[in-house]
Amino acid sequence: MEEKEVEKMEQELILEVKPKRSKSEKTEIAAEKEVEKKVTSVKDLPGVGPATLEKLESVGYTDIMSLAVASPGELIEAAGVGEAVAKRIIAVARSSLDMGFESGEDLLKRREQIIKITTGSKEVDKLLGGGVETGSITEFFGEYGSGKSQLAYQLAVTSQMPVEKGGAGGISVFIDTENTFRPERIQQIATAMGLDPLEVLKNIKVARAYNSDHQMLLAEKIEDLVKKQGFNVKMVVVDSLTSHFRAEFVGRGTLADRQQKLNKHMHTLSKVANAYNLSVYVTNQVMSRPDVFFGDPTAAIGGHIVAHNSTTRVYIRRGKKGSRVAKLVDSPSLPDGEAAFMLTERGVSDI
Repeated sequence: MEEKEVEKMEQELILEVKPKRSKSEKTEIAAEKEVEKKVTSVKDLPGVGPATLEKLESVGYTDIMSLAVASPGELIEAAGVGEAVAKRIIAVARSSLDMGFESGEDLLKRREQIIKITTGSKEVDKLLGGGVETGSITEFFGEYGSGKSQLAYQLAVTSQMPVEKGGAGGISVFIDTENTFRPERIQQIATAMGLDPLEVLKNIKVARAYNSDHQMLLAEKIEDLVKKQGFNVKMVVVDSLTSHFRAEFVGRGTLADRQQKLNKHMHTLSKVANAYNLSVYVTNQVMSRPDVFFGDPTAAIGGHIVAHNSTTRVYIRRGKKGSRVAKLVDSPSLPDGEAAFMLTERGVSDI
């Protein structure tokens, strides 16, 4: 057999063996080519015209990162684009970002930016490793009248103090779902701490949530307060987290839908906490478990969804002689423990 015929047979064999590229591989290759065009903003992405850009920005997709972490279904719903265009937008956004791994040392340096906000009680601060930290969600759950909302008021005030005095030097956002926010109480706490009560009230942005959808929307708008309006938000209070979800989704048949919405809501809060190094403090209602015969039958509403999304969880209950007891239930770095404190006209204080 001649040498030319052998070469021809080898080339045909290579073509037969060479696998065909899948649609996802073709999308990734196209994305890599698009990145070469220097994608620096949302408007530079393929398939994003003026109308699509306006739709995306109206629902919060204002930067490359927000699109890189989105799903095709979310973009289809938000911008009305086709599935192929949505996948292409996401692929280019991801390819244009450095979404690799970080070293533990880098994460340690980032943790140095975390601020610990005082609760007003040295014992509770000690239990929390120095106070309620920024960049995460802290959940306090307990029975009615246990003091969850009082701590919310206290944190809304103390977060405005300078960092060297146990604050965070920023303003607070208070999402009120139970119509329990009282400016008079804020004035009492601020006056007791030597702060100007009117100035403190000006620095608390209060929003009344009328249902679960409204509550979720308010959480999404926190980013606008920071990015578009320039507010230095350092504390977000949601009092209470599960009140509307519990009232609107009744029965086991609606449990899956409730948990799915609650999960999305908490992911939004977690995202804004991480992105802007602010603290999210949520209060949560409880229920009594009839199957528990020994020990405390009290359990927080929201189940595993709330438990997994909350970085730090504290169970609060009434103690002796009008005191309150905070029990650390879950934390990624702190040991379990308890701390007793008092609620007075002056706010939260040690016994």
